[in-house]
Amino acid sequence: MIGGRSYGEGCAAAHALDLIGERWALLIVRELLLGPKRFTDLRAGVRNASANLLSQRLRELERAGVIRRRTLPPPAGSRVYELTEWGRDLEPLLVHLGRWGSRSPTLPHDAEMSVDSQILALKALFDRAAAHNLDARFELQLGTDSFRIEISNSQIAITRGSATNPDAIIETDRTTWSDLLWHGRRLADALRAGDIAIDGDQQAVARLLQLFPAPAPAAPPPGGQAQARPGAPR
Repeated sequence: MIGGRSYGEGCAAAHALDLIGERWALLIVRELLLGPKRFTDLRAGVRNASANLLSQRLRELERAGVIRRRTLPPPAGSRVYELTEWGRDLEPLLVHLGRWGSRSPTLPHDAEMSVDSQILALKALFDRAAAHNLDARFELQLGTDSFRIEISNSQIAITRGSATNPDAIIETDRTTWSDLLWHGRRLADALRAGDIAIDGDQQAVARLLQLFPAPAPAAPPPGGQAQARPGAPR
């Protein structure tokens, strides 16, 4: 159990929370869903956790069988953390949790997000109906991070790394990408400003940008106010 504490119940849901319910645990899983990472990369993604606390959570998740360590082959030779097959089963939970949270009327839209959380928001908000008849591969470059996005049979697959023979390579920054998806910025304007570069099928990219609508917000709490831009990650 994580942190040596337990709900002490035979309920499988309670046991699951024993394993991944401590603070930062699920965020570590989130950061590994798109592929292995070094400790320094995890620290960048879960930046508000101290190095000691991050190390502790990694040890606990490894003991629980959620993650494992391995050494990359030469010439890299780096030690990385990755999800086990069982750990990867947490992806639907995190995707649905992200979609549920995106409807929160108190979501802090101006707070920072890791690049992986911004990419996973695409899975959470993917509109299968809008993707009908679209069969395309993209490489999305956000600074030094690259991701393969594949749309086929109204399904989306996203992994870290470069794409082979993509229909389009998209190079931009995280703010521009977010503004194009959720804040009403027009693709033509971003291209003219030089904030995005597209090598390949520009129409396919324009179609891609329409596949992730922000969901309607839930009712605000009594006496509370909904955010100005509901469900729109930054």
